[in-house]
Amino acid sequence: MDKKTRRQQSLMRYLEQNRYMSLDEIADRFSVTTQTARRDIQELELAGKVRRLHGGATIAFSVDPVTYRSRRIENADAKERIARHAVRRIRDGTTIFLDTGTTCEAVARELVNHKGLRVVTYSLRVANILSEGTDFTVAVPGGFVRPIDGGVFNQNTAGFIRLFKFEMAIISVSSIDLAGDICDDDQAEVEAVKAAMQQSEHTLLAVDSSKFGRRALVHLANLRDIDELVCEKLPDEPYRSMIENTGISFFTPDETPGHGMTAR
Repeated sequence: MDKKTRRQQSLMRYLEQNRYMSLDEIADRFSVTTQTARRDIQELELAGKVRRLHGGATIAFSVDPVTYRSRRIENADAKERIARHAVRRIRDGTTIFLDTGTTCEAVARELVNHKGLRVVTYSLRVANILSEGTDFTVAVPGGFVRPIDGGVFNQNTAGFIRLFKFEMAIISVSSIDLAGDICDDDQAEVEAVKAAMQQSEHTLLAVDSSKFGRRALVHLANLRDIDELVCEKLPDEPYRSMIENTGISFFTPDETPGHGMTAR
C-alpha cells in the first residue's frame, strides 16, 4: 500500500468519526501541502466517498451500514443505562416523540413496560419495538425507508410531525461542541427533530458521553434549548463546565449531579 492510499484511508477514518475536516487541518494532520490535501479530497469525491464542503470535506453519507452496526455495540451498556433512567420520567399515557438512532432504540425497549403511551416516531425500528405486545398508539410518517437505520422520510416528514402535540420529545444527536451546540449528520433528520421540539412541552436529550467533542455537519439547537440531559456519566472538562454554564438539568443513572446541575 502506497503512502497516498494510507493517507486517504486515515482521512476517511477521521471523517467517519468527526464528519468534517478543513483543508488546513488535513494538511497539518498529514504533513502535506493544501494542494495535496485538495487533490486527496477530489479523488475521494470522484470515488463517492466524500463531499467537498466549506473549504474542506465531509463524509458523503451520514452513516454507513458498518458504522451503524458498530454503534449498536459501541457504548451499548451506557445506552441501556441512559434509557432506563430516561424512561423513569415518563408516566403511563404520555404523548411522546421518539427520535431515531441506537440510543432511542434502547429507550424504546425500556418503554414497553409502560401502559397507554401515544408515540410519534420516524423510525421503523422504534415503531416495531413499541407496537409489538403493547397497547400503545404509534404513528409514523409515510415515505421512503432508509435501510441503514429504518428512518422514514419524505418531503413533508417535518409537516407530519407538526400535526401532533407532545408532552415530551426524546431526542439524541451525534455531536455536542464546546459552544453547547448540538448537531447531527442529516438535514432531513434535523428538520424532523426541530419540528418535534417546537411541538413539545418538554425536550429530553439522551446521549452517551462519547458525543461530547465529536463533530457533525448540521446544527440542530443549543443545550439551552433543551430541558434536561441524560448521560451515563458526567463528561470530562471542559465540557463539564460548559454544561454547568448552560444551567440545564443534567442527570446520570446514579443520580450524581455536578456543581450547578440538578438531579431529580
